[in-house]
Amino acid sequence: MKISTVTATIALFIMILIVGAFLTLLVFVIRALLKYLRTKDVQEEKRIVKKSLGETLKEYRTKCKMTQEFVAESIGVSRQAVSKWEQGVSDPSTTNLLALAKLYGVSAEELLKNVE
Repeated sequence: MKISTVTATIALFIMILIVGAFLTLLVFVIRALLKYLRTKDVQEEKRIVKKSLGETLKEYRTKCKMTQEFVAESIGVSRQAVSKWEQGVSDPSTTNLLALAKLYGVSAEELLKNVE
């Protein structure tokens, strides 16, 4: 009876050590990932990938070889409104965003995909 109690105690102790080692390893991995994500290179890459809605709208307009005037006339707004959207001064309404997506031949989701 004593031998099985000692064996059970040793087995329990070993299991506690294994769980402790696993948790310690998990903490180190999480810390390393957080440190990596906070590095300057990763943050710069995120900044490049993420764009403002205005930058995205201008990119699609220029890709389609359209002027602000043409876009404005096509969706029924002023050229100044298109300019303000592209500069980030204001955002288009949902209706205008859908009209822009249709004009550029993409989905509204595509326009918003990489927006900050």
